[in-house]
Amino acid sequence: MNRWGTRTVTKLPKNYRPTADEPFMGKRQQAYFRKKLTDWRDEIIAETRETVANLNEKSEQHADVADRATSEADRSLELRARDRQRKLISKIDAALRRIDQGEYGYCEETGEPIGVARLDARPIATLSVEAQERHEKRERVFRDD
Repeated sequence: MNRWGTRTVTKLPKNYRPTADEPFMGKRQQAYFRKKLTDWRDEIIAETRETVANLNEKSEQHADVADRATSEADRSLELRARDRQRKLISKIDAALRRIDQGEYGYCEETGEPIGVARLDARPIATLSVEAQERHEKRERVFRDD
């Protein structure tokens, strides 16, 4: 953000990919991940609009009970997928807020950098690989009880 409260846009070179050789979460990396996250969110929103339009079109009545059951099962499956997408959008928005606050890319458990490769693969990650493994191990221990 600049002094007027608006976001300054960092122009990225074509085909830019962040590397470990540059400053971690510098302006270029932040711009790269902001674009990656906003493109992902926009794609999900477009898919959701398409799904809603399709569900509205396909809301016809079926005379056959089997056809109706199949249609309702398909609709239920699609709605569950959209609910997962809705939750994913909130995680993307949280990641964008972390970029704005200068907290993006750092493990929320240890404060250490998460790593460019992990963030590129999972841009909504909030834990380093090691912290994520510890978290999953704790989950398995408590789930096995």
